[in-house]
Amino acid sequence: MEKEEQKKQAIERPEKESKSSIAGTTAPIIEADGEKAERLPTVPLDSLKAIGELEPPVVSVHSVESTRTFSVPTPLVVQPAEYHRSTGEWMRIFWDGIRPSYLSLSLFPFLFGTVLAWSQQVSSAHVLGHFRLLSFVLSLVALLLVHMGANLINDYYDYIRGVDTSNPLGPGGLIQQGLIKPTRVLVLGLIFLGASALSGLATVLISMNWMLALFGLVGLLFAYFYSGSGKSLAALCLGPLVALGIFGPLVTIGAYIVQGGGDLHKALLYSLPLGLTAAATILVNDMRDLEGDVQARKFTLANRLGLTWSRAIFLVLLLAAYGFAAFLAVPSHTPHWLLLAFLTLPLLVNIVTGILRASSPNSLHLVFRDMLRQNAWFGVLLLIGLIASTLVSAISLVPTHLMR
Repeated sequence: MEKEEQKKQAIERPEKESKSSIAGTTAPIIEADGEKAERLPTVPLDSLKAIGELEPPVVSVHSVESTRTFSVPTPLVVQPAEYHRSTGEWMRIFWDGIRPSYLSLSLFPFLFGTVLAWSQQVSSAHVLGHFRLLSFVLSLVALLLVHMGANLINDYYDYIRGVDTSNPLGPGGLIQQGLIKPTRVLVLGLIFLGASALSGLATVLISMNWMLALFGLVGLLFAYFYSGSGKSLAALCLGPLVALGIFGPLVTIGAYIVQGGGDLHKALLYSLPLGLTAAATILVNDMRDLEGDVQARKFTLANRLGLTWSRAIFLVLLLAAYGFAAFLAVPSHTPHWLLLAFLTLPLLVNIVTGILRASSPNSLHLVFRDMLRQNAWFGVLLLIGLIASTLVSAISLVPTHLMR
């Protein structure tokens, strides 16, 4: 009797559970452990149909008839198109390509040579001295154009030789980033050199000093062959030496001659502090790019000597730069205001500690950036010091000039 009652309860229980689920009540949860398979709850087919009616249709049917219009979906990533950039974008691209932070290496020696020539023309007869404005503007334009052209040509030949292709810290990189075609960079660099030659020729014709033509020709040759040709000067371990010669005596004496200066020996001495800091800047740049240059078979002074000896030469160049600045300012009858350049000593301490602590070439990137800042501030303070010393001398000559 008990077995028959259990069978009746087992038959009646699923019917009650199905009725309760249809009525909206929740079915009791039955653990599968210890229960027979026939006692597990089942979901009625009617409830599944009801749930299916509430779901949105998964498959939609559209007409397959041909139409006259179609649309292309917008791509997720739009590749840069060279010929569709705006003028402002092109200006920003080329502004980065000419490396404006590097222009201070040539700008401040030029301004320093100009002020030096002007300071020597201040006398009791001419308290304000003489200043050749047109020659100054033309020679300044020539200098900036040749420097920008050299930077663009450097980008082109670095790309040809595989230099800086894997170095995100390197400058320029217009070609490596796919921003512009390689030949356009080269052509633009050559156009800049040609425009610089024309501006320099105009300066020579105005001043009628053919020594300037020689200086300009040397500058153009160095601008191209520093990176160009099969054996560039930069790849012959001559980078720092070329920087010392170009951004020191060549630019400073050239600007000095443009303004009618006659004491070339003095101009040579005054050109050395900025030339030495420029050489140190180029050396630390080569130290930073040491690994990439070795991979590209570009042999610089840094990868020939290694970090240890390159550090030593770098420190000697900086020490010599400040030593020459003191030599020009400390003795009597010298422009003592040049000692303002020593206000850059805190930045210099930061540079020296950074280069001594650097354990790998890539860690020298911050030192290189600080060197660009140091070179700019060093040049600015030397200029201010020379101008201040000249104005003090001019003020002392004013009473004599008025008495006449």
